[in-house]
This record gives sequence, structure tokens and C-alpha cells, in this order.
Amino acid sequence: MVSNMFSDLNMPSAKTLVSTVASVAASAIVVRSIVRDLVPYELQQYVFSSFRNIFKTFSSEIVVIIEKYDGLVHNQIYRAAGIYLGTKISPSTQMFKVSMPKKETKIKTSMASNQEIIDNFNGVQFKWRKITRQVESSTSQPSSSQTEIRFFRLSFRKKHKAMVFDSYFPFILKESKKLKQERKTLKIRTLNGDSMRSYSRGGSLWKSITFDHPANFDTLAMDTEMKRMIMDDLERFVRRKELYRKVGKAWKRGYLLYGPPGTGKSSLIAAMANYLNFDIYDLELTAIHSNSDLRKLLIGSPNQSILVVEDIDCSLEFEDRKAKEPALKSIQSSQESQAQTVNIVPQQKLSQVTLSGLFNFIDGLWSSCGDQRIIIFTTNHKDRIDPTLLRPGRMDLHIHMSYCTPCAFKTLAMNYLGITEHSFFPEINDLLEKTMVSPAEIGEQLLKNEEPEAALQGLIEFLQRKKRESEEMEARKLEGERDMGKSEV
Repeated sequence: MVSNMFSDLNMPSAKTLVSTVASVAASAIVVRSIVRDLVPYELQQYVFSSFRNIFKTFSSEIVVIIEKYDGLVHNQIYRAAGIYLGTKISPSTQMFKVSMPKKETKIKTSMASNQEIIDNFNGVQFKWRKITRQVESSTSQPSSSQTEIRFFRLSFRKKHKAMVFDSYFPFILKESKKLKQERKTLKIRTLNGDSMRSYSRGGSLWKSITFDHPANFDTLAMDTEMKRMIMDDLERFVRRKELYRKVGKAWKRGYLLYGPPGTGKSSLIAAMANYLNFDIYDLELTAIHSNSDLRKLLIGSPNQSILVVEDIDCSLEFEDRKAKEPALKSIQSSQESQAQTVNIVPQQKLSQVTLSGLFNFIDGLWSSCGDQRIIIFTTNHKDRIDPTLLRPGRMDLHIHMSYCTPCAFKTLAMNYLGITEHSFFPEINDLLEKTMVSPAEIGEQLLKNEEPEAALQGLIEFLQRKKRESEEMEARKLEGERDMGKSEV
């Protein structure tokens, strides 16, 4: 009876409450409609944002946004966070990425897009979220209408702000550097198709593949003194950060490798990369359309890297460029008019990289955008390179890659046949002094037989044949010069 009495007493109040809520909801709908119709949109946004700001002042949480790019360059904290958070995958993580690059045995884990990870540091909880969004691009090209934006969202309590900047971020940078060094696999990178369009859409300028070249200074077919000089030069360079800063120079070094084909220029580059543990960036100048694109590629290559420009004398024709421009324009206009009549797409725009643009890339103001960089140029014909490119500061050290010498042959014999001495060596060394044969040619001969004596015998016959051919060519040359002298008389 008592319970029924209380129930009877509560029923009217419950009905009143329901009717009140319904009335308030109906009033809110009416007010919202009136506001939407009568109050300007800008004023609505201002009022709503004011309310949001008021509520935020009472919030105990702070949010830090870490974007992938800081202007034109990569954000180092973003990179470090990506490596560090890859080690924080837990059983509760709903989604994450795994990969195992070629020639590696360990599986790598990394954070997936739009997923959340909780990290604990010094007893404090930090909430990370990796966000990827598609936004409208400012470019007018239809194929580039969407740009991908990537960033990390880090949230934590306001009272830990000092800890984040003084301890947590430095810890992440240090840990990521250690992790990267432990599992680093050398890469060789090349331009990523239409690199500039990819870059404008949030992509990478470079695409890579694992670099697994076995070359090192022990197996390099060069004179021992030359190898020691190059290694000493590399070691001096990597440890002289403070000296470069003290004298006011960008921390970079340029090398020119010149000599006939097959003398080991590519093998030397591979040996340098393996010696320093630096990635290689293969820079194809003919695929770059302008000086500004060249600068973006320089900025897009990280510290501790080797930029390679092969066959610099063939990559671009810098000389008399201005004189050629009218003729090039005439050819292009003719091609375009033909394309319009027969419905053919005109040829791709010619490279517009200039000599001054290359100078600025090597030792101008933009060359200081990065540390511990090595730039290597190669050529078969040093005399064809513009003299202004050869000076110190651009090509600091010139390394002549010569034909095979007795010292280089000894290394090749060890590499291919596993021997350091043989009775045939004196005869081979004598023939090498009198013939011009590349290390690549010697190596090819040594591959023909696994038996050392037979392989060396075949090499002697090859060198004797090359010597005869050289002598015959020289005799024909002298005979031709005598005939020319007689005709002039």
C-alpha cells in the first residue's frame, strides 16, 4: 500500500518531466529553424565558435598537430614519430601495416592511417592518431584535383606540455635515430615518374629499391694508394661538421670520377655508399624540366646521402643554349602544328635546366639546405665538361679511373680466382704495362675458366691479341700521317 502510494505520487511528476522535455525539444527545433533562416551564416559560425572556445578553456587536454612537411622540407618529428610508433603496436591495436623489403629477414610494423595508439612515457599517457585526408588541390590540372594531407595528432593533459617538448620529443628523435640505424637497409632511389606532380599531391619525389651491391674497397680493382686516399677523404668529410660550420661552408663534398668505360666508376660509387652507409639518389638531369624542379629534388633528398649525376657531359648540352633556343622553338611550333592536323600529341617539353641552375644546385644558396651530402659526377670525357664546373666547391676531388694496372689486376685475381701469386703474374703485369685494357675486360676473361692456370693462360692470350691490335693501329696511324706529309709536299 505504501509503495502504491509513492508510485501514485511519482506518476504525475514523470509525466510532467516527459512533457517538459518534449516542449524544450520542440522549442529548440523552432529556434534552430528561425536562426537558420534569419541569422546570417557568418554570425552563426561566430557564435558557435565562441561557445566552443569557452568550453575549450575548461578542457584539461591539449592537442599537437605534427604535419609531414614543414614548408618544402620533411618534418623530422613526423619521420621520427613514424619510426618510433611502429614499435608500439600492441595486441589491442585494431589495424597496423606490415612490410618486409626484399633481402631482409625481419618484418617491419608501422601505424596505419586513421588509427590510434596509446604510448606511456615516464608514467604519462599520450594518445597518437595518424590522419590522412584528401583535400581539394589548388592546381588547375584535372588529374591533380585531390591532394593527400598526412599528419599525426598527439593529445595529452595540459600540465605535461613542458615534458612533451623538453623530454618526450627529444626521446622520440633519439630512439628513432637508433632504430633507423639498427635496421637500415641501403636504398637506391630514382625520380618518381612525374615527380613534381606527385610532390604537389602529397606524394614522394623519389621511388626506391633495396641497394644490395656487393662492391667494397677491399674488392675494388684500383691502386691501393688511391683507395686509401679516397677512404681517408670520406672519413675526414663525415667527421668535420664543426669545421665546415666554422669556416662558413655547406657540409657537402663533390667528386668527379672520370676515365674510359669499364674502369669501375659505378663500382666505386657503390663502394662509397657501402662504406658510409649512405643511400644513393640517381639524378637524371634530362628528366628534370626546370631549375626550380632541380631545387625541389635537392631539398627532397635527406642528409647522409649520395647524389649521383652520371655522364655529366652527355646529360645536358649547356653550351650555346641561348643560340639554340630560337631553333628549338621553331621545331616545337612545327611539331605542334603537325600534331593539330593529324591529331598527334606534341613531344614532351625539353629540359630547361641551365648551367647557372646547376651551379646553384651544387654550391649556391640552395646547396646549404641539408648536411653531410656527397655529390658524385661521372664522365668518360673530362675535357668536354665546362671548366667552371671543375673548380673546387663544385667538384672538389677529381679521381681518374685508369685502365687496369698490375696492382688492380692482383685484386681481380684474388676476387675471381682466389689467388695472390702465380708464375704467370710477371708476364701479365708486363703486358698490362703495354696495353690499355679496362678492369671490366680483365674480369670477363677471368670468368671464362674456374681453373686459375687455364684462366690466366687465356688472359695472356687475350692481352697479346690486344697488344698486336694496338701496334697495328699505331702503325696505320703513322703510315697515314706520312702519306699526308707526302701529299702536302
